[in-house]
Amino acid sequence: MSPDVTAFFDTATNTVSYVVQDPDGSTCAIVDSVLDFDQAAGRTDTASADRVIAFVREKGLQLKWILETHVHADHLSAAPYLQERLGGKIGIGAQITTVQDTFGKVFNEGTEFQRDGSQFDALFEEGSSFHIGQMRVDVLHTPGHTPACMTYVIGDAAFVGDTLFMPDFGTARCDFPGGSAHDLYQSIQKILSLPDETRIFVGHDYKAPGREEFAWETTVGAQKAANVHIGDGRDENSFVEMREARDATLGMPRLILPSLQVNMRAGQMPEPDEHGDVMLKVPLNKI
Repeated sequence: MSPDVTAFFDTATNTVSYVVQDPDGSTCAIVDSVLDFDQAAGRTDTASADRVIAFVREKGLQLKWILETHVHADHLSAAPYLQERLGGKIGIGAQITTVQDTFGKVFNEGTEFQRDGSQFDALFEEGSSFHIGQMRVDVLHTPGHTPACMTYVIGDAAFVGDTLFMPDFGTARCDFPGGSAHDLYQSIQKILSLPDETRIFVGHDYKAPGREEFAWETTVGAQKAANVHIGDGRDENSFVEMREARDATLGMPRLILPSLQVNMRAGQMPEPDEHGDVMLKVPLNKI
């Protein structure tokens, strides 16, 4: 089966969100949604999510799932906003509990912050499967970028989040807490074991040098042949050495602090204070 995939590119965060539709029905899923956030003003906006909602309603689709490939560090999730307006269940990898435990401590969340993944409707393990209409979704646990990274394989399409980028841009960083270049290498091999014609949909694009257009769809075969970090049969030790050296030069994503606090809660904001005000924390020298 080949699902219909419509991409929505968010220029502020270079994130690609997807509506994945059963070609033989009217059901769909949304993968990696975006809630707009102006950090300087401390204000959220729903323009990006509203574009997706308008598309789903225009096509007469029924939303079954709101899927997160991982706890994003570069944008806030719009999952609760989408769920309120379109329905559906919010799903993420079961290792979200590891991420919640790690960053619950970083942000000094206290015991009131549940670290059991209960903010989400479904937690997926390696080998889990579910359906979007007649489409079966097979779940691969692909850690390395984060412990909870998942790849959703739907027919001939794989939604890989940040694990892989376009072949000319490479692979995900592994220097966040819980990340591992060794794990990432093994996860990528799992993805590359899918049939060569499998379509790969990436979570971000930053236009590699020499490329003028944003892009987000490639194939397993193209990744195996030409990915600048992992292609042409690169061995694990060489990859890990390259990845760790490269990560040491990278700054933190601009929205990492607000993103982690919101996304580890399934897109919900922290509880308001006694005055009804919602606050995000800025822990110093912790990440």
